[in-house]
Amino acid sequence: MYIDEIKNWNGEKGQEMGIRNEDVTLNEINGGDKPRAGKKWLKLPHVYVILVTMLLVCYAATLLVPKGQFQRVEGPTGAPILVPGTFKFVDAPNLTPFDLMFSIPTGMVQAGEIIFGGLMIGALFSVIERTGLLTLGIQRINRTFQNRSIWVIPALMIPMATFTAFTGAMEMGLMYAPIMIPLMLNLGYDRFSATAMVLVSTAAGFSVALTSPATVGLSQTLMELPLYSGIGFRAIFMVITVLIGIWYVWRYARKIEKNASLGYLYGDGLDAQYINSDEQTEEKASKRQIFAILFLLAGIGVMIYGLLNWGWYFTQIGGWYAFMGIVLGLIYGLNPSTIAEVFNEGFKKVLLGVLIIGLSRAISVILENGNILDTIVNGISVVVSSMPSQIAALVMMVFQALFNFFVGSGSGQAMITMPIMSGLSDLLGVTRQTAILAFQYGDGFTNILYPSGLFMAILAIAQVPYTKWVRFIAPLLLIWYGVAAISLIIAQSIGWGANL
Repeated sequence: MYIDEIKNWNGEKGQEMGIRNEDVTLNEINGGDKPRAGKKWLKLPHVYVILVTMLLVCYAATLLVPKGQFQRVEGPTGAPILVPGTFKFVDAPNLTPFDLMFSIPTGMVQAGEIIFGGLMIGALFSVIERTGLLTLGIQRINRTFQNRSIWVIPALMIPMATFTAFTGAMEMGLMYAPIMIPLMLNLGYDRFSATAMVLVSTAAGFSVALTSPATVGLSQTLMELPLYSGIGFRAIFMVITVLIGIWYVWRYARKIEKNASLGYLYGDGLDAQYINSDEQTEEKASKRQIFAILFLLAGIGVMIYGLLNWGWYFTQIGGWYAFMGIVLGLIYGLNPSTIAEVFNEGFKKVLLGVLIIGLSRAISVILENGNILDTIVNGISVVVSSMPSQIAALVMMVFQALFNFFVGSGSGQAMITMPIMSGLSDLLGVTRQTAILAFQYGDGFTNILYPSGLFMAILAIAQVPYTKWVRFIAPLLLIWYGVAAISLIIAQSIGWGANL
């Protein structure tokens, strides 16, 4: 099927089209379409170029947009939060070209814990791959779905979405992607199907999160609502959102199942590197591998508990992944030097992705240091304050979606906007619970659209061009936002509060 075509890529198929594997460049991986014989294709620049261009645009905005600030006080987590009604314009010096240049290393430093966590995810999965556990897992799933492979989509998307809905750990997509890609390829699908499964499921779970501490929990604390209240209403629309996402990915997978040439990545010659020939040979787990599996499951259990009860984030998760990778290697019988080399292999696989995270953080650095973030928040709040309650809830969602471009962190966005939305919701008669849901929708769905988001790291791992991803995901986002608008209107109409 699709795999057989990949294996013959350098043979007659490649000769027919006049393309070799060696012709595939990193630029094409990150933005451009593969060139075809006799035809020129317009290529999107490398992802670094896209992000630097965005950085330059934001720097120009700091020179043109009036500077302003809100007063801030210490919030419930110890981080500063805005004080509504305290906005004032300030006379601050413009950022210099040096500030622009230094924003990149500053962004890397600020995103240091996420970068570290991403590197450790790569290291852990490199060890899992070396020990053969990944192969065993793929073989088991292949046997389970051998005659009904399409059902692997809901079977895996539902738990990924559910886990994200409870933990808010959308970043775990970096962990899921290395598993899903070889799995879907072995089932006869493509890298795009695997990428869509990961991103659509985690985005759905994150956007209508049930108990996410960093978004729902923090927002409800700032809004002075009972922690995780209103979970029933959110659960209903989370199920609807996830089912729509599953249907959308299923639809694409069915299409390429019938005709592989209709796939977004058909013929790019890159799938072969994700397929281990050993995966075609049925294996039984050795005693060492059984111990390694038991340790891995226990380690994942500890991580989930840490996320929910100890407030773990990337620093703790990254350290835990490093520990698990070392222990797994020792259990399997690898010596320390070999484990170190395996870690290096893992670092290389995710390096582009984690650097994208640091570079995108530089955009937030420029906007914060340029003193225009508060001006943007204040301007939107003035617009929203003049609207009826149902419409205001929708405008809040749109505002949060736009603002997520400037502040990619969900908790950071909550700290900046929720104090303002709290006062506005009371003033306009919008329930605070509805205002939080508008924040969740606006912040969540755009996380798989904006090129400054974490999902770009997953696209880099899967070698999926951003332009093709946008073409695929745009219709789904329109559907999701339509459902979100309906849910906000219903929430406001029934006076949704803490008791539903």
